[in-house]
Amino acid sequence: MSRTPQPGIFALGSPSHYHLEFDCHSDDPAALGEAVAALREPAVTAGGVNLVVAFGSALWRQLAPDDAPATLRDFIPFEGTRAVPATQHDVYVWAHGSSYSFTFDTARAVSAALAPVATLAAEQPSFVYQDSRDLTGFIDGTENPPVHEAPAVAVVPEGPGAGGSFVFLQRWVHDLRAFHAQTLEEQEQTIGRTKFDSVELDDDVKPPTAHIARVVIEEDGQELEIFRRSTAYGTVREHGLQFIAFTKDLTIVDKMLARMFGTAGDGLHDHLTDFTRPVTGAYYFAPSIEALTALC
Repeated sequence: MSRTPQPGIFALGSPSHYHLEFDCHSDDPAALGEAVAALREPAVTAGGVNLVVAFGSALWRQLAPDDAPATLRDFIPFEGTRAVPATQHDVYVWAHGSSYSFTFDTARAVSAALAPVATLAAEQPSFVYQDSRDLTGFIDGTENPPVHEAPAVAVVPEGPGAGGSFVFLQRWVHDLRAFHAQTLEEQEQTIGRTKFDSVELDDDVKPPTAHIARVVIEEDGQELEIFRRSTAYGTVREHGLQFIAFTKDLTIVDKMLARMFGTAGDGLHDHLTDFTRPVTGAYYFAPSIEALTALC
């Protein structure tokens, strides 16, 4: 039987986003599973909000052991060119919609619905900056597959967890003053693309430490892809990128992180990490609609 991915993973065009992470405080984890599964997206109107719900490894294995992929696990911190922390929680809820008012109201409603069984551990509003650019000014997600191809990249095709997706959540704090102190040419070499029209630099110009050079990986002639849904966040004092990636294979994320933080064995790291640092990190699993419905 085919399984249906959560549609909010692939719903594009939302300018406002809200991210919630919860820890279970109930003696009955099944009650939390039921509460999460009972969350419903608001009616599809001009202000409609998309919801995506995902579970940490331990909780999902408790709730649906037959639907947990063997490779599902918590994010583990590691030391590379800089520390990569883990901030794993039990449940992740991502709301995104047409305005901050709608996503904020939805986030409050979700938190209230889960309050009897879970504690809100972290929250982060975020937004689409300009024409889907990172706060550095470069277009974010240029390497993303088009949405009609994204399920092949993001969704577990068969076996335990079919129709679901692994989720990688990581918040980065940018040092924009240092990044923008570079010349335009230096900025483009740090990223590996031109700033204004996002054209990849030629190989004889692009440094091996450029961001694109580190995260675009080919194996057996095929590019290892993930589906990014990242957005900007922050205030004047602290700002950066709320990174979200959906994938059918967590080892792809592991390989990208190793190449970014200098643990891949080639002695190189992503030059972009000299201007931004991760402050959170978690793996979740966003089950299929059918698997969610089975919890109710």
